[in-house]
Amino acid sequence: MTHDLSIVQLMLDASWVVQAVVLLLILMSVISWAAIFRKVFAIRRVQAHNEAFEREFWSGTNLNELYLAAAQSARHGGPMERIFASGMREYQKLRERRITDNGALLDGARRAMRASFQRELDALETNLSFLGTVGSVAPYVGLFGTVWGIMHAFTGLASLAQVTLATVAPGIAEALVATAIGLFAAIPAVVAYNRFAHDIDRVANAMETFMEEFSNILQRNLGQQGASEK
Repeated sequence: MTHDLSIVQLMLDASWVVQAVVLLLILMSVISWAAIFRKVFAIRRVQAHNEAFEREFWSGTNLNELYLAAAQSARHGGPMERIFASGMREYQKLRERRITDNGALLDGARRAMRASFQRELDALETNLSFLGTVGSVAPYVGLFGTVWGIMHAFTGLASLAQVTLATVAPGIAEALVATAIGLFAAIPAVVAYNRFAHDIDRVANAMETFMEEFSNILQRNLGQQGASEK
């Protein structure tokens, strides 16, 4: 008696529990790959926007002109541009209220930029937890399918008078496919999670550095204005 040991045929002959586990793992893999591609393009877009804005910021453009441009393109700009716009907006609102305390002006701008920074960071980390979940859970889901498949295979063999390798192999093989698919879903998710976490940390560090540098510029401007008034 010969058996077709192709993966498709093994899955067709498997128990419904193993089939359900394999379908779940395939679904998790498809969703994780979609999340990976979206995240790759999103991080590249953010990095490109941030680099373009930094070049314009350090080119010597007037801060008020830069703020007007950033406010108009807030939806289509990058995170760093929106952080700058939020800090500049709060700074100008406090100046309009005739607040003369330099510390209050700087603290207000910093708080506004910090809040905007946290929103941008939350947006960057979207779907990252899902990839981590797939990477940690998928192997165990596949292992559950393997254990169940082996139990089902040995239960079916209990009624046979003579058991050979040919009769055992199909049941064991279909059970092990679940583990293989679990690893196939988990490994790319883990690699992508670690890579994206590293890239997001770099973007976050760059934005925090920009906030500090922009705060220093505001502080120098306030010092110059205070000296001119005297």
